[in-house]
Amino acid sequence: MTIVVLRNARIWDGVSEDLCAGGEVLIENGRIGAVGRVRMARTHETIDMRDRFVMPGLIDAHFHAYWGPASVAHVETLPLSYLAHHARRLLENALRRGFTTVRDAGGADWGLWKAHQDGLFDGPRLFYAGRALSQTGGHGDGRMQHVEPCGCRFIANLSEVADGVDDVRKAARETLRRGAHHIKIFLSGGVVSPTDPLTAPQYGDDEIAAVVEEAARRGAYVMAHAYTAESALRGARLGVRSIEHGNLIDDAAAEAMARAGVFLTPTLITYAALRDNAESLGLSAESAAKLDLVAERGADAVRRARKAGVQIAFGTDLAGPLHSLQRDEFRMRAAIEAPIDILRSATSVGAALLQRGEEIGRLAEGALADIIAVDGDPRQDISTLFSDRADPPFIMQAGRVFAQH
Repeated sequence: MTIVVLRNARIWDGVSEDLCAGGEVLIENGRIGAVGRVRMARTHETIDMRDRFVMPGLIDAHFHAYWGPASVAHVETLPLSYLAHHARRLLENALRRGFTTVRDAGGADWGLWKAHQDGLFDGPRLFYAGRALSQTGGHGDGRMQHVEPCGCRFIANLSEVADGVDDVRKAARETLRRGAHHIKIFLSGGVVSPTDPLTAPQYGDDEIAAVVEEAARRGAYVMAHAYTAESALRGARLGVRSIEHGNLIDDAAAEAMARAGVFLTPTLITYAALRDNAESLGLSAESAAKLDLVAERGADAVRRARKAGVQIAFGTDLAGPLHSLQRDEFRMRAAIEAPIDILRSATSVGAALLQRGEEIGRLAEGALADIIAVDGDPRQDISTLFSDRADPPFIMQAGRVFAQH
């Protein structure tokens, strides 16, 4: 039995506003055995936390592991064997930043998950959606206007097209057969897609309901890309678990989400990153106009959701080299939210969204020992997590230490 004791720590459990008394964490075989004043075992390893702030590992609930090259059009032309090398690097770097869990929002598959499970590379715990589901001409349909239909379904690396209840149901079943932890669908247009107006509703109610039903049968759930109030309302009414982005929601949509227990995953940093790098990314004039539409409304959407009582997770939605800005989501959120709410978003709320609230996102007896330590107190100053972009001096995932300095 491997036993480790973290000592001299200021411990935040992922939920409470206050720190835990005691300053010690007992870890046995990758799980937390006790928090506070712990009873020492005869044989154990002791790690001195040097009065650092010890907290659960971070959770990015909107990550794209296979989005290695910055251009999504380029990504869709490349073999997965090539993208997997990008994914390995992106995931390794995310772990170094303190993210011990990520939820992939389209693209990651069983092979990538299995490689991590088998220890072929180090990275965050991975929950994946497989390819996201899109209607023809929707956000996941990457074909340009001049491309003629070929008589076959469009299947790319990050998404695939399925139309009608029968085809959507079959696509959902295939996604789950391939081991996906959740299914992603597109309910509105998006910024980088070439043919869909951002505000156009996508998928019919019967198609959405079919995907939700298939996911529920397997104990999974549906995450929904949705910018507009209408798309968020439909998603909440039809049983999706999370609304991704949600920049254009209004009070009615936020209240409907709160009543239905639907989470919101804002991704504020991606809009700032796209604006700052529009030229180098080759962003089209059409995409730039759509970006302008949503960029200024993201903060307002978070305020509306918080006021309505929606549970808000932490996500980034970054592409290629922009993944280096992952922790800057804390900076974006700091302008509109209290530090404790942001911390919960990136820990216990994210864990609840992933249906793993008892295992990750908190420091409690029986939870997996996903732990990071930082200097300062992010409950008082959230910039501790992003200001100098230095990696956390201590990172542990499932009891294994990945950084200690």
